[in-house]
Amino acid sequence: MPQDVEFHLPFPVSCSPDLEGVRRRNLAWVRRVGLVGEGRALEWYASWDMPRLAALGFPYARGGMLDLCADAMAFFFVFDDQFDGVLGWAPARAATACQRMIDIVHGALPGPDADPCSVAFADVWARSTDGAHPGWVARVAHEWEYYFAAQAHEAVGRLRGVPADMETYLQVRRGIAGTDLPLSLGERAAGITVPAAVFHGPQLRIMRQAAIDVTLMCNDVYSLEKEEARGDMDNLVLVVEHARRCTREEAIAEARGEVRWRVTRFQELALQVPGLCALLGLSARETADVERYAEIMRAWMSGYHAWQTRTDRYTRAPHVLPSTGPGHFDRVLGADTI
Repeated sequence: MPQDVEFHLPFPVSCSPDLEGVRRRNLAWVRRVGLVGEGRALEWYASWDMPRLAALGFPYARGGMLDLCADAMAFFFVFDDQFDGVLGWAPARAATACQRMIDIVHGALPGPDADPCSVAFADVWARSTDGAHPGWVARVAHEWEYYFAAQAHEAVGRLRGVPADMETYLQVRRGIAGTDLPLSLGERAAGITVPAAVFHGPQLRIMRQAAIDVTLMCNDVYSLEKEEARGDMDNLVLVVEHARRCTREEAIAEARGEVRWRVTRFQELALQVPGLCALLGLSARETADVERYAEIMRAWMSGYHAWQTRTDRYTRAPHVLPSTGPGHFDRVLGADTI
């Protein structure tokens, strides 16, 4: 069973001391915006413990910033589940549904009859961009667009019925995982600004990609049973099995190797960052922000891993919701798209 697989991530795990507070506030938020209903839906959502993910993934966050991180995580996972049913097998309809979200990124406001996903995302987007550096806003707008647009291509993969090649898989999976977004949220939560000259340097770009891939690749192993039952194709284990014609155990071993290589590369490049900051003439404050950003990436990798190995979302999912039905209890993306 993939839940028994271990990944060695040599990064410390910390937890925000505001965990209990954010649990109360997040539950109130998802109910207020209509993202989660009552009864069984609320019980199932609570079992995921999204606030714990936020507290582990953003251990330096407190108060309103931790609330933003938890609410963004809630949106991610509830929105993702809307594609586990009929919508996830209809690329054109998925693209239409996601275009409404992309429009919000570019200035559209939800109307009075907007669905809960639109309401929730508009709220997260407004709060995250309020007072943010213009460069950060431009970058994160692109990240959100990539995330939403990739949903249609995951549906294409389901219709194809066989896993794609590794390059195609990574392009789609990096989009639907949206893992660059938590790293960007981490910048906001920590109150830092990473200078563009170093952010786009090869060291940080490769480190960021490694952190993104480590997170999604570990998740592919732990969510394998849930995704395979629903016909998902964009999963590293399935891609390796199909390409190598190997056993499940061999594919999981290769997935572990992919993660191990990226962790090693991340650590190697992190050692080069102080010298790069000096070469670029960064101030002490700017250098501190860059070093903090490296810590943000480490915290996200370790925190997400600590959360996903305990959450009921993956440990109980195959037994909670049938593979023949949607992966959610409530339709919150809009009846016209389902």
